[in-house]
Amino acid sequence: MENIALIESFSEFKDDKLIDRVTLMAILEDVFRNALKKKYGSDDNFDIIINPDKGDMEIWRNRVVVEDGEVEDPNSEISLSEARRIEPDFEVGEDVSEEVKLIQLGRRAILALRQNLISKIHEHDNTNLYKQFKDLIGDIYTAEVHHVRPKAVILMDDEGNEIVLPKEKQIPNDYFKKGDNVRGVIENVELKGNKPQIIMSRTAPEFLEKLFEQEIPEVFDGLITIKKVVRIPGEKAKVAVDSYDDRIDPVGACVGMKGSRIHGIVRELGNENIDVINYTTNAQLYITRALSPAKVSSVKINEDAKTAEVFLKIEEVSKAIGRGGNNIKLASLLTGYEIDVIREGIAEEEDDVELREFSDEIEAWVIEEFEKIGLDTARSVLNQDVADLVRRTDLEEETILDVINILKEELEG
Repeated sequence: MENIALIESFSEFKDDKLIDRVTLMAILEDVFRNALKKKYGSDDNFDIIINPDKGDMEIWRNRVVVEDGEVEDPNSEISLSEARRIEPDFEVGEDVSEEVKLIQLGRRAILALRQNLISKIHEHDNTNLYKQFKDLIGDIYTAEVHHVRPKAVILMDDEGNEIVLPKEKQIPNDYFKKGDNVRGVIENVELKGNKPQIIMSRTAPEFLEKLFEQEIPEVFDGLITIKKVVRIPGEKAKVAVDSYDDRIDPVGACVGMKGSRIHGIVRELGNENIDVINYTTNAQLYITRALSPAKVSSVKINEDAKTAEVFLKIEEVSKAIGRGGNNIKLASLLTGYEIDVIREGIAEEEDDVELREFSDEIEAWVIEEFEKIGLDTARSVLNQDVADLVRRTDLEEETILDVINILKEELEG
């Protein structure tokens, strides 16, 4: 293989990878110098001249002329008789520059050289890719589904970069097929060997925050600030917002008329229920807002323990706790306080009985369904509408009616 052929193959890399001229020349020289070191032991006395634009390259070996029989280092010294075969008027002590053809390195060396070049190009690409996506961490990114695996969806962006969306970073009801466009945030870039692995997430709180920036102009312009986002992906989220402009209603601006502005975000997140609340530095008011849609009667805070006792009327308890306890869990995460619910008027109901007392007559999983929505006593269940209980639990109407009959017999029988 002649020099020109190898350079032409280098040009393919340049065109394909869009490597700038200076970087390409540096990579080429580094690769050639490694090859020369292996062949001659040192590359110190070689000059490498590369012109990748024209597709040419020259390697010159510089040696000093010494008397015949006195050559100690064949790489840096040349005998007088050998030098005069190059030019007849050389004398001892003069420098001889001789062009080295790649074919002189040997076929194996040339193949290794090309492989080394490919490796260096990929290493350069991977370094640039790593830096590029490191700068994108926390930003929304869109890519197309390339193929779906059991533990991850593999995406491909417009530049052919592979992006991984692991199963645990997907919203539970996400369903993707080949060719779908998927949005998420770049959560992390990990080096697997020399190759960067780009990780996308749709469950990160940052994804919801960035969706607000994309969909709501006042957030994008900085007129509304997102103070904190907490999520149970696919189920429920709470977003605390604030504005330094008193003329702007941050909650109204984010939700829009009849939810028009937030509807697209909810749809993107698989119908995740999003509560938007006004941020405040008043802890009691903040906790009250965070427990929306429940109406809180009063809040008692212990700042040292970061706990809060929240007093509610009996009919508001289930709203505060939420389905599966999600509402109170998110309120605690949003405010930073461990929240305990205190039912008002329970002390007056002396004949009330905890549901757990009925474990001989009511199955444990049925009791747990009531407890999930904040109903853990007999009267708290009896005070509810049957149709409402069917809607809010995973219980059949027949099961609920059986439970109500058991409870009534105990309390009224």
